[in-house]
Amino acid sequence: MTDTYTPPAVWTEPSKDAGQFSSTNRPVAGATHEAPLPVGEHPFQLYSLATPNGIKVTIMLEELLERGHHGAEYDAWLIRIGNGDQFGSGFVAANPNSKIPALIDRRGAEPVRVFESGAILLYLAEAFGELLPSDPLARTEALSWLFWQMGSAPFVGGGFGHFYVYAPEKLEYPINRYAMETKRQLDVLDQHLAQRPYMAGAEYSIADIAIWSWYGKLVRGDLYNAAAFLSVHEYTHVQRWADLIAQRPAVVRGQRVNRTWGDEATQVPERHSAADFK
Repeated sequence: MTDTYTPPAVWTEPSKDAGQFSSTNRPVAGATHEAPLPVGEHPFQLYSLATPNGIKVTIMLEELLERGHHGAEYDAWLIRIGNGDQFGSGFVAANPNSKIPALIDRRGAEPVRVFESGAILLYLAEAFGELLPSDPLARTEALSWLFWQMGSAPFVGGGFGHFYVYAPEKLEYPINRYAMETKRQLDVLDQHLAQRPYMAGAEYSIADIAIWSWYGKLVRGDLYNAAAFLSVHEYTHVQRWADLIAQRPAVVRGQRVNRTWGDEATQVPERHSAADFK
């Protein structure tokens, strides 16, 4: 047990090492350096990394291409967040929050920026009329679960994942706090998926893409190496759903884009055409 921390009257930025990402964490926004973004030849320009939030968009784009939407062709450029690429002037112009992913739609006379992974999924679903149910009730259900994921995943990533994996000290209280919340969220999903094949009912949708990219990878042992610690085998309906989605060709491809770690055969650091997967 570490000594009890007493917060100061006024917070100041710590000078000591605060973990793996301390060099890129800062209390102010905006660009740190000039760095225009590269632009390829395709309608969509994606600037990202193959984190759970990043793969949501590459899976979505690959699903659209799989369905024959050639207008969804894209260039995926690597943003190395460990190197601070997200604080370059070009990326900050695409996403003032300096978080991946960021998408630029260059189909029209003026480029359109879209940031926040859930917003990008919804934007693409509406642009192509895919992966969002047309039935009003099912559509509402899909959007409810999409926004559930956006609000819930920070407890898994910035909470559980940070303290279990990345924090410089392993502290019992925050790990217990966020492990409990992560398991509660998995139970929410498990009870819901016990009654239906996909999050919004009979149809695979952007809600499944968003949730699978975090919780599906978690229960399959691909996130934080925490499957045993969290006893994910208890969530049999989430496991069934996660394994089903993992078999989709677009999901397999989407996870490889902007990936620079693991088995070299799974890495496609930049994607500019389907030939990059070969």
